[in-house]
Amino acid sequence: MNTDTITIPAEVASHVLSHFGRGGYPAGDWSETLITLIDRADMQNRAKLLAAYPEYGRAVLLAKYDEEGIATLQRLARGETVPVDVNPNVPF
Repeated sequence: MNTDTITIPAEVASHVLSHFGRGGYPAGDWSETLITLIDRADMQNRAKLLAAYPEYGRAVLLAKYDEEGIATLQRLARGETVPVDVNPNVPF
C-alpha cells in the first residue's frame, strides 16, 4: 500500500479545475495540453505522465475519480493546505 502524500500547488489546482469546467483559471497552452494528455491517456501512458508530472497527474485523478476531488481542488486553489493521499485504488 502506497502511503505517500504530495502537495498540489494552488496554480495546478486552478488549471485542472478550469479544464474540467469547475472554476479556477485556464492554464497556458503547454500545461493545458499536458492536462488533456493525462486526462485522455491509457493506463500505461498515464502512469508515465504521473511519474514525470505528479502534481498535475494527481490533480487530474482527483477531479476524475475522487468523490471529494473537486472540493479538494477548490480548497487548494484558494490556498488552503490540504495533504493529498496517494490512493493505490485510483485507476491510472
